Formats: sequence, C-alpha cells, structure tokens
Amino acid sequence: MKKTIETKADITFLTEIKTIIRTGRNNAYSSVNSLVVMTYWQIGKRIVEHEQRGEERAEYGIKLIKMLSEELSKEFGKGFSERNLRNFRKFYLLFPDNKIWQACLPNLTWSHFSCLLRVEDEKARLWYLKESAKENWSSRTLDRNIGTQYYYRLLQTPEKEKIIAEMQQKTKDLQKTPFEIIKNPVVAEFLGFRKEDSFLEDDLESSILSHIRDFLMEMGNGFAFVARQQHIITDTQDYYIDLVFYNIELKCYVLIDLKMGTITHQDVGQIDMYVRMYDELKRKEGDNPTIGILLCSETSEDIARYSVLHDNNRLFMSKYLTYLPTKEQLKIEIEKQKAIFASQHENNSEETDK
Repeated sequence: MKKTIETKADITFLTEIKTIIRTGRNNAYSSVNSLVVMTYWQIGKRIVEHEQRGEERAEYGIKLIKMLSEELSKEFGKGFSERNLRNFRKFYLLFPDNKIWQACLPNLTWSHFSCLLRVEDEKARLWYLKESAKENWSSRTLDRNIGTQYYYRLLQTPEKEKIIAEMQQKTKDLQKTPFEIIKNPVVAEFLGFRKEDSFLEDDLESSILSHIRDFLMEMGNGFAFVARQQHIITDTQDYYIDLVFYNIELKCYVLIDLKMGTITHQDVGQIDMYVRMYDELKRKEGDNPTIGILLCSETSEDIARYSVLHDNNRLFMSKYLTYLPTKEQLKIEIEKQKAIFASQHENNSEETDK
C-alpha cells in the first residue's frame, strides 16, 4: 500500500535526505573526474620532464611513448595507448599551469579536454574551457561548438543572442545527464573495469544490449562475444561500438549499434563508418568482410539495417544471412526485454512505495 507524506516535518525530512543523496553523488562525480584528469596531466608532465633530460631528438620521444604504452597497457589496460599518451603530453604542454583548468574541473571531464587539444588558438582554447565549465556543456556540445567555429562566430556578429539561441537549440539533445560519467567508457577504463561490464542495468538501452548479447550467444550460430562499448581510436576521434562479436562460421566480425528511437540517415552513415574502420583496423588476413547491424528500439519502425561494404553485397546475401538473426527474431527479443524491463521497474516502484 502506498504511503503518503502527511506533515510538514515529513516533507522537510524527505527533502534533507534527498539533498544528502544528491550531494554525495555530486561529490563522487567530482572526485572521480578530478582524479582522472589530474592523473593524465601528471603523466603528461612526467613524459615532458623525462624527454627534456633525455636525448633531444624526435626519435627518442617516439621510442619513449611506444615503450611506455606497451608497459602500462600490460598492467593497466587499453587506456594507455600511444595516442592517449601523446594526448596526455599535449595536455600538459597546452595547460602547464594546472590552476587554470583545475578551477573548471567540477563540470568538465577528460573528454572535454580531449576536444580542447584540437584548438590551436590559445585565446579560443581558454574561452572554450571557461565557457564549457560555466555553461555546463557536455563534451559532445563542446565538440560541436568547436567544429562549427562557435567562438569566432560570436566574435564576428553583433547579434550574439541569436547565435547563442541557435547553439542551445541545436545542442539540447547532446547535453549530458547529471551522472553521465558513471557510464563513460574513459572513466571505466581508468577505474579498471572491463568493457563488457554492465554499470547501470536500470538503463533501458543497457538492458536491451545485455539481452541481445545473451540471445546471440545462445543462438548457436557461431557467435563469440568480443567486447561491449569497444573503444576504437583513430587519428582524429574516439569511437565506442555497442557490441562486437566474431562469428566462427562466417569468419568475420559482427558489429551491433543500438539506437533508442527511430533510425536516422546519420545513424546509417555511422554504422557504415564502423564497418569500414573495423575492416581497416581490426580485420586480419583470412577474415571475411565485417558486418554491421544497426538496431532500432522502436519496433514499429524498420527494426534493423544490415551494413556491409558495397562490393560485398553478394557475399552477404548468399552466405551471411544464413547465420544472422532475422529482423523478426530481433524484434521479438527487443520487445521481450522491453516488457521485462518495464515489469521490473514497475515492481521496484511498488516496493519503494510500500
């Protein structure tokens, strides 16, 4: 039976408890985030100091980064690639005075600083740093604003309010949830979690991905699980692929990207890009071309799009479809998990109200 709050004292009491929880969560967010960024800055600082004491040659710096990456990756995992170490070094060189960026830390993550490393103009870089912190931009909002030259457009126009309003409208879907960092794969790597670990199963998207992973493993069609939220690093950007499998029968990788809502042209372009990147970066000699599956959580829509590079369509139609789940199977499994998820959360809500 649901119990209601009846007195002002009860309302005050409940408000105080909620404040304690929110404060604790915010402190946890800030603490983990600050540790990640400070650690990377200190690594960058030590790399620069070591280089200055060593041989002043480009070859020395390259060998140092390579050696460091190999040793750190053995013990601490994939978060210490050569590219990441170069970024830590660049972070220190661009922000040698840590007082400048530490004041902004409560609202910024390492993903923000990764975006800022692309900004060559120091004035623009510092402006983006302070504006991101002040306006609480997500890293995706910052990335978009840098790419659209937001700083320079504001400088050049007398109608600043119009530019600001347009930016806010176009980035509203990019803004983060308050505890985005808990699901951030960069933070997960830093804390030593495996990529396939599920951190927040009260998230419907996470719940569906877990179910699809288990469903494919149980199909018996040769699916071997490789990774969840696999981190793919290119020269320009980091990407995270929802689910990665290797199909032993087909001798190829299968990538799955789940979209909550309807599928857009941008989503189709993204899964095609993932397939192309995987063929270039991960596919080994003897492997068949990579397959991408773009899933849609709205089963009233076209539930799945299969993606292969254009010259592999004949192979896809003649062989791949024999081993892949059909759209109808995927639709049934997604609807099944959505029903389970709704039931679990309805039960949890009832237990909370008792």
